[in-house]
Amino acid sequence: MSAGLVLGSHHDAPTETGSQTTYVPTEPAAEPIKCPTEMHDTARRLGYDGTMTQVLKVRADSTGMTVWICEDDGGKLFYQANKGGLAARWIEGETALFLPDVVKGDDDYVATADDGNTFSVNEQRLVITYKSGQTETLDVVPE
Repeated sequence: MSAGLVLGSHHDAPTETGSQTTYVPTEPAAEPIKCPTEMHDTARRLGYDGTMTQVLKVRADSTGMTVWICEDDGGKLFYQANKGGLAARWIEGETALFLPDVVKGDDDYVATADDGNTFSVNEQRLVITYKSGQTETLDVVPE
């Protein structure tokens, strides 16, 4: 029983070499990063409670816009963008855009605004597809 407790509390990953099993240290899990307070405030105003943690954060150098994809305790995904990131003014509907119901794609996250515009984001780019069909692609860098 005590051997099971010791092995169960061991945080190394087993690797087999021949007939022996050795343990190789693994990287500790990163602490979740809480999404911006301003995002939480907007979410609460719109009826979404709970803590949201960061899944993706990128910045578009050409515009200074920062985009967050965040996940709540139940696994629901949210999109938040703010012109200038955290250091800039944060006014929802003017400098900031919060969107619920984000869908995880094969290599991106997709959010759709009430006006029909869609936002597809990953670690390399943000593609905005306007309701008119016109698209705008911004290169982004992870933050």
